[in-house]
Amino acid sequence: MASPVLRSHGAFKENSTYVQPQQPAYGQTAPGQQGYGQSPVPAHPGGYGQPGPANSFGHPANPDQLQQMYHAPDATPLDTGRMTYHHVIARTSALLGIIIAVGAVTWFTVPGLFIVGAIAGLVLGLINAFRKEPSKPLIIAYAVAEGVLLGGISAFFEAMWPGIVFQAVLATVATFAVTLILYSNRVIRVTSKMRRFVMIALFGYLAFSLINFGIMLFAGSNFGAFGLRSVELNIPILGTVPLGAVVGVVAVLLATMSLLVDFDAIERGVQQGIPERYAWTAAFGLTVTLVWLYLELLRLIAIFRD
Repeated sequence: MASPVLRSHGAFKENSTYVQPQQPAYGQTAPGQQGYGQSPVPAHPGGYGQPGPANSFGHPANPDQLQQMYHAPDATPLDTGRMTYHHVIARTSALLGIIIAVGAVTWFTVPGLFIVGAIAGLVLGLINAFRKEPSKPLIIAYAVAEGVLLGGISAFFEAMWPGIVFQAVLATVATFAVTLILYSNRVIRVTSKMRRFVMIALFGYLAFSLINFGIMLFAGSNFGAFGLRSVELNIPILGTVPLGAVVGVVAVLLATMSLLVDFDAIERGVQQGIPERYAWTAAFGLTVTLVWLYLELLRLIAIFRD
């Protein structure tokens, strides 16, 4: 049984048959052999009796061409179709641009559609997260849904707390920049234990968010505008503190750790030379984390300003 990789590239065919080479008849010359009275094959730079590299016209290369080929630069990841940091940055910028454009349209037209954007973004986010192969249309559709969500919810928050959107955007950009600098300078290193912790914590936070979202839809009047986050806690030293503030701080820290894991995954992907198409997966992961970080900061600032 052949390897699936070899089979997919046509390097091996299971249905091919082995053909026994025919022996030349008496007096005939086998292919590649020199017959009696024939001129010998002239030697070339490629080895005794072997032709050297051919130029663009099919003729053997001369010494000057061989020297140029020897000193030519090595193929880069861009030449070999491998993922690079440039690919990830370009695709992440495209997704963020879509979110900003759709969010601006939603803000000034129908901000009430943010609920539709939240549901569509959750579904598309889960589909993209569990796909083995990246899908460019689905990832772009996710960016559109998140643009509807962020545009609508930002409009409502801005109406209640003027200037809060600028504060949340500034805090998101600052958090991203500081995290990237700390990771690039190896001040913080991502380990396997950290990856496992972030994964487990993400599932726990997702469960809490889904429960809280249901409470906000069906029992918001009994709790407050932020559901369980509006419940107040009596902390001995700090006094009365909303649960949302505690959860918000934990969520921001978790989102920051997710950024570190995203940076580590991108770096390892570039070093291992994974195919270029997975740059969409890396861009999707970064976009999800940045959207989450912005929403948490927006809600946390609103709780403190309230």
